[in-house]
Amino acid sequence: MEYEKIKQLMEDMGNSKISSINIDFPDGTKISMKKESQDTAINYKADNMPEYKEHTEERTIENKKIIKSPMVGTFYLKPSPTSAPYVEVGKHVNKGDTLCIIEAMKLMNEIESDSEGNVVQILVKDGETVEYGTELFIIE
Repeated sequence: MEYEKIKQLMEDMGNSKISSINIDFPDGTKISMKKESQDTAINYKADNMPEYKEHTEERTIENKKIIKSPMVGTFYLKPSPTSAPYVEVGKHVNKGDTLCIIEAMKLMNEIESDSEGNVVQILVKDGETVEYGTELFIIE
């Protein structure tokens, strides 16, 4: 399933009264989305998607991985304004750990780490708008 189709599905769900949806496509792609209160994060999962990764994109520079945004939206380091950030510089993260939230079309999307290592640098400020492919973190 293509990124634009997923983006449209998320937008349609955000504008509807539906609170959750599970879709299994013939090609093996599975999409599960759940809409909660605006202050609560939504964790979504999409399997078998060759054109679009479930987690973030990454590239390697000198044994460091650059984690990129998988979507357009607003970058948040914390689940709520009064909470502690998911990660800080120097923190060790494992594969699958939540790094941040990106709010897209009124849906809060948890972005998980694709690799293990220490957070060397956070490249985006909390509350900043990001584009698809914006570099978010450096992990070593």
